[in-house]
Amino acid sequence: MDDPIQNHSRFKEIKNKAAKDLKDSKKVQALVRAAAEKIKRQGSGFFKNGREQFQTLLRLLKAYAKRDYTVVPWRSLVLMLTAVLYFVMPLDVVPDFLFSLGLLDDIAVLSWVMKAVQKDLDRFQDWEEGVR
Repeated sequence: MDDPIQNHSRFKEIKNKAAKDLKDSKKVQALVRAAAEKIKRQGSGFFKNGREQFQTLLRLLKAYAKRDYTVVPWRSLVLMLTAVLYFVMPLDVVPDFLFSLGLLDDIAVLSWVMKAVQKDLDRFQDWEEGVR
């Protein structure tokens, strides 16, 4: 069965950029900061059901960039950073300036990616709890 998100040409372009950017820890950290700032600007009602999980994803990417947590499959990292790039880019499939519509595609991509990497997020949370 074809996946409309993964097979979309714009998603593929962003995914290729994510794979390249993952090799630069400073870029990853900057993207994580940009995503955290954007989600804060959207207010507490934005992405209510997935907000906490998205913040976990951001912490995982930050820990990966700092080389504190590296036991995550490359494919998962690429998908996670793809979701972050998609979220922070103002011109994706549906531009964000079309507020309600522009953020819907972001939420769809974020939800799809977080479902795809759920086991990796769970393992990261277990690791975080062990570190604290």
